[in-house]
Amino acid sequence: MEKKQTIKEIKTILASITDANDPRLIELKNDERKGTINAIKSWEKAQNKLVALEVKHQEMLAYELAVWQDGRNYIAGIDEVGRGPLAGPVVAAAVILPHDFHVLEINDSKQLSESKRDELFDKIKDSALAIGIGIKDEGIIDQVNIYEATKLAMIEAVENLTIDPEHLLIDAMALDLPIPQSKIIKGDTKSLSIAAASIIAKVTRDRMMKEYAKMYPGYGFEKNAGYGTKVHLAGLDAQGITPIHRKSFSPVKELVLETTE
Repeated sequence: MEKKQTIKEIKTILASITDANDPRLIELKNDERKGTINAIKSWEKAQNKLVALEVKHQEMLAYELAVWQDGRNYIAGIDEVGRGPLAGPVVAAAVILPHDFHVLEINDSKQLSESKRDELFDKIKDSALAIGIGIKDEGIIDQVNIYEATKLAMIEAVENLTIDPEHLLIDAMALDLPIPQSKIIKGDTKSLSIAAASIIAKVTRDRMMKEYAKMYPGYGFEKNAGYGTKVHLAGLDAQGITPIHRKSFSPVKELVLETTE
């Protein structure tokens, strides 16, 4: 009598199957053991997720494909992070992806876990044709306002690219640059290049804020990235403002006024 495969062996086989018509999968479906049935269900769930991710990936390439088909190869997706925090800079990223870029799960950075962002950050850096970063600190933000500082950071990110872009895809912004561009509302959920830029910008800024947390403990910068959380506000009450706080943002602005009166 032929010895049946263990459930562990079956899981190993399933891990190597990518086609629902694979003869091995068809044969395994004749195995009525609960462990086998559950293993196949898990495989089917994972395959369905992969299919959904692939569909999403193709949908998010629509803007890029339209520009590529128009004969322009170097498209920079641009996004920023850090408009709302009370402390720290606004950071923008510009990313030019190759035509054959195929990294699934890329989406708006806010919808991803920190570990997934870190993983995708490395994959994007490994595959991108060019990445530019723009950073405008609290001094610039207080001087020109956050909206203008964001645009300046985006322009700097484009200028820091090692390849001259032929078209810009920008999340809800228009930049004063002599380059054709498309302003896309919620672009980080609609364009792969913009979503990649959102991940690069988010991870870059979060890492900066973790370094600032070592310099200025007590505000929770390592967890709140400078946003006005309860811990951050308690730190402001107890310790006052730091050099990286935005003096034009409430309640920092009011604390500055109190200390100057």
